[in-house]
Amino acid sequence: MSALLLSPTSHIPLKPEAECIPSLDKCLDKEELKQVHARMIKTGLILDAIPASRLLVGLCGASDAGSLTYALMVFERIQNPNTFMWNTMIRSLSNGSNPEEAILLYSQMLHDAVPHNSYTFPFLLKACANLPSAAAETQQIHCHIIKTGFALEACTTNSLLHVYAKSGSILSASQLFDSIPCRDTVSWNSMINGYARSGKIEMARELFDQMENKNIISWTTMIAGYVENCLCKEALELFREMQAMDIEPDTVALASVLTACAHLGALDQGRWIHAYVKKKQIGLDPVLRCVLMDMFAKCGELDEALAVFRNTKERNVCMWTAMIAGFAAHGQGREALDLFADMERTGIKPNGITFTGVLTACSYAGMVEEGKSIFERIAKDCNMSPSVEHYGCMVDLLGRAGLLKEAEEMIKTMPVKPNAAVWGALLDACRVHRNFELGRRVGKILMDLEPKQSGRYVQLAGILAAEGCWDEAAAVRNLMKERGAAKLPGCSSISLSGCVHEFVAGDRSHRQTEEIYLEWDNILRRLKKGGYVPLTENLLLDLGEEEEKETAIHCHSEKLAIAFGFITTKPGATIRIVKNLRVCSDCHVVSKLISKVYSRKIIMRDRTRFHVFMNGQCSCGDYW
Repeated sequence: MSALLLSPTSHIPLKPEAECIPSLDKCLDKEELKQVHARMIKTGLILDAIPASRLLVGLCGASDAGSLTYALMVFERIQNPNTFMWNTMIRSLSNGSNPEEAILLYSQMLHDAVPHNSYTFPFLLKACANLPSAAAETQQIHCHIIKTGFALEACTTNSLLHVYAKSGSILSASQLFDSIPCRDTVSWNSMINGYARSGKIEMARELFDQMENKNIISWTTMIAGYVENCLCKEALELFREMQAMDIEPDTVALASVLTACAHLGALDQGRWIHAYVKKKQIGLDPVLRCVLMDMFAKCGELDEALAVFRNTKERNVCMWTAMIAGFAAHGQGREALDLFADMERTGIKPNGITFTGVLTACSYAGMVEEGKSIFERIAKDCNMSPSVEHYGCMVDLLGRAGLLKEAEEMIKTMPVKPNAAVWGALLDACRVHRNFELGRRVGKILMDLEPKQSGRYVQLAGILAAEGCWDEAAAVRNLMKERGAAKLPGCSSISLSGCVHEFVAGDRSHRQTEEIYLEWDNILRRLKKGGYVPLTENLLLDLGEEEEKETAIHCHSEKLAIAFGFITTKPGATIRIVKNLRVCSDCHVVSKLISKVYSRKIIMRDRTRFHVFMNGQCSCGDYW
């Protein structure tokens, strides 16, 4: 009998798991998995831990809507699920839209006294990392890690370090980092990222320099940290150091460096990166495309930004928005509106940032009626509530057009509380249109809203100076000093051969200072022969003699940058300047005159928009 049972010619029926487990691996969606689940229930295989675990993995990995909910239903019906099953569900919930559910499930795991393993805590800590605020939960989990004996597990410790660093608990992260006996690359990178995110960029760089085995993530983290902390010049310097060591950047590093180029107006470096991407055949993902477009637009090359946009077949809302914002910054309002219409025709729905870009375009181009129509559409057609940014754009639009009463009325009737940016837009309009009475009232509101923001005092002092009330203007500036609101110095930068040169007013730190000032004196003499008279009436310095005021105004940072451009570029070459503040009236006049007298094209990007000076005219139409 036994020989007959073991005969190779005998029919031996397949076990249920021999059929179901391969079927689970072949399932493509939730519906197919549900069919296999039904068969597992029918055959009793659902009671077997291994097939049941495979079913959960399949459901958690499916992208269908409701797959995770179905997986939870299956999990809840399994008697005594093992550690692998608990970990599977915690991991999936941590990646879901409600990561706090992973923490709640862990509480149940503790209640049921389920044993942990080395994968439990990394999955759980990922949920904490994905939550906006989970400091208390992270500390409790840290206690459980120590209590259960997993504190020496590298993966667990690194996950905990990452959460502390990401959440801003930099002291806890630092203490944990110092306690790790054998730090690996992940530990170092997490700590560097933590310091950078918390603004401690010098400590991040100190750790970076101490790190012996840097990988591409180390370099990318440090470069991105510099960019996030507005140290774009340092980011480019580190990128050059990275190139010198023959380390190939990844797409994240390239995106960060392109962002730095955009902030600095470093067009040559940005073009080099674009060429590098083409040469290395690096795929342009949506993020890299958007950053590339933004770089070209912010460096004054709108045509090149448009070329990247047009060469993209599948454009998402971010790409459309970036291109619209580019047109807006260049004062090309009609082009921005046309592109917005094209976007809607393709079926792409605009978001809040898109509307901000379109309204800004209307504001810079003086398109009042079009701006009003777009603003009404936000709520009417797109079922969105206008944000405070949208109201700020409208106040700016109305203010620029001289409709100050209408702008003030809009602020009073806003359903959201107006912020300093909204009031600031109205104050700028008061200065331009010389409505001193309203300017005084708005200026005092702004100083109360932001007592430590120096720009608000400068705005009000400027209005008082324009009115001729020099004593009051001086009193406002003294109040600024008393309250410790330090004035942000004007800084202009110019990029040359991949190197960024920065100037502040009256700067004499540059190694070519003597040549720069000599060149500016030559330019000034030629401009005065052509009838140039310095605009000193709005100069905020309390100087008694007109000659002293002229001397001060001729040392503005953009004038020094232009002079440097003259001595370092060929005659007729375009000069590109980036300024951190709004360009003053006198520098605007001077730039127009230089473009005419010297037949030079000057592209200047100030805090809000572009000015392209050609043949004695500016692209802004003196409307800035």
